[in-house]
Amino acid sequence: MDNQDLMRSARFRKEREADWRRLEGLVLQAEGKGLQRMDFADARDLASLYRQATTSLAIAREISLDKALLGYLEALTARAYLCVYAPQERVGGLVERFFTFSAPQAMRRSWPYILLGFVCMALGALTGYLLYFENNDWFYVFTPSGLGGGRGPDATTESLRSVIYGGSGKSGFGAFATYLFSHNTRIAIFVFGLGVFACAPAILLTFYNGLILGAFLALHVDRGLGLDLAGWLSIHGVTEISAICIACGGGLQLGMAVLFPGDRSRSDALHHTGRDAVKLALVAAIMLVAAAFLEAFARQMVQDLTARFVIGWGVGALWLAWFVFTGRRRP
Repeated sequence: MDNQDLMRSARFRKEREADWRRLEGLVLQAEGKGLQRMDFADARDLASLYRQATTSLAIAREISLDKALLGYLEALTARAYLCVYAPQERVGGLVERFFTFSAPQAMRRSWPYILLGFVCMALGALTGYLLYFENNDWFYVFTPSGLGGGRGPDATTESLRSVIYGGSGKSGFGAFATYLFSHNTRIAIFVFGLGVFACAPAILLTFYNGLILGAFLALHVDRGLGLDLAGWLSIHGVTEISAICIACGGGLQLGMAVLFPGDRSRSDALHHTGRDAVKLALVAAIMLVAAAFLEAFARQMVQDLTARFVIGWGVGALWLAWFVFTGRRRP
């Protein structure tokens, strides 16, 4: 840059720098406490000075001023733009809108994919259940050693019964529940994250989780403890297994956007579909946290079979009511 350009740049800056500094101060104020809490005069000056700064930036680009000045103006106008035009909503408002509108509406729009997740889980459970009665050794094929925790076809009926009603120790079903929650959380993450790969991993993982569930249920049905196991699993399992199926639904949405983008490009289809899919993943995460609390407290304290069913399926009914009835009106 020659001396003439430097002089022109210096003169351009000198004539406008006071307004830029004023705008910078207002932007810091808006970023710190929000536009709603600013004085009316300051908010008005912020919008006016932002427009002036964008005009200055356009002129600076046109006459090719020095790069440092261009970089300063670009950064300043970008920050001011966010203060003026970005949605002015507090974190509490975003959370409230998610629970009252965004999440349940996304669930209703995505019901075919969620239903497919439940179908995959049910088919896996049915397959595992039937294969166990064909040959008990299938139990060891489907069930990881840590998940079985010593419970298998070789275990006695009394030992199986004792861990169902065995209290809150870390042995027995306490350790099993901890491993089960960890296992199901990993499955939920994988079925959502891998669903983008043409749906197949999400379907297979959900089906595999159903195989484990079916084999474990068949073991206890074979010993006359099917209802007892169902009651124990109901407390946290209704929420936990539903979370996996919902995560599977989100993964399937992403996979379908890749397989069948329609008139959009695949990246546009993923961007469009991802809005609901991510909300499904967040719902699944919330449900897994709720299942962890149910497993940690309700499972330990409630030993009555009827009460276990009431708690588990009652919580499930509350989830369903949230998904079906909340957010019917537009925010």
